[in-house]
Amino acid sequence: MTTKTASNFRIQRSGERAFIDHGWLQTYHSFSFADYVDPTNVNWGALRVFNDDVIEAGQGFGAHPHNDMEILTYVLEGELEHKDSMGNVGVIEPGAVQYLSAGTGIVHSEYNHSKEHPVHLVQMWVAPRALKLTPQYGQVDYASEDRHNRWLPVASGQAGIESKIGIWQDATCYVARLADAALSHEVVSGRFAFLFVAAGEVRANGETLHKGDAVRIAGPLALALRGTGEVVLWDVPPA
Repeated sequence: MTTKTASNFRIQRSGERAFIDHGWLQTYHSFSFADYVDPTNVNWGALRVFNDDVIEAGQGFGAHPHNDMEILTYVLEGELEHKDSMGNVGVIEPGAVQYLSAGTGIVHSEYNHSKEHPVHLVQMWVAPRALKLTPQYGQVDYASEDRHNRWLPVASGQAGIESKIGIWQDATCYVARLADAALSHEVVSGRFAFLFVAAGEVRANGETLHKGDAVRIAGPLALALRGTGEVVLWDVPPA
């Protein structure tokens, strides 16, 4: 499941993820999800799902329910259309983030808005700090300069972290687009981090990572990145 390079720094290569080809959907699962079941790979701290999806033109997920989960969708390429039982309708473009706090229950659908081109996205689920919350929805369109060579906190429930999207968990999701640049992040004792390379090539604490590779970190650890590409980082509490 993972390549262990240190007890608190474990690399999961792209090809070590579960891959399922549904024809209209090509999806990689970093953790157990749907038909992929591995009792040793259910979560990393409060991070429960990290799916890397490509949806074909005009295709998508029909109306389906969720409850008691914080769901974040980050579009990398293409356009994703969203509709839900609360009346929200939106189209998410590259760099945009959609937030769904399922709480007591919500039904939604997700489709590729384009009839010509695929849409590439990552969808991430975090367990909330409480159950039976009131469902919420949000969408924020970020500009590319917002994440250029810097960590952009796109969603957070951590004290002291400013973000346009608030989630019901002591966790933060950061994105960054590096252009031969360096970034760092301190994972403190008792917390967990999950770094995913969405595009390009970076070095993380001396280890070379390519598109689709990820690192699972258990604090305390100082994460040091350098390279060119797009990365997603979660900093989460224990499950």
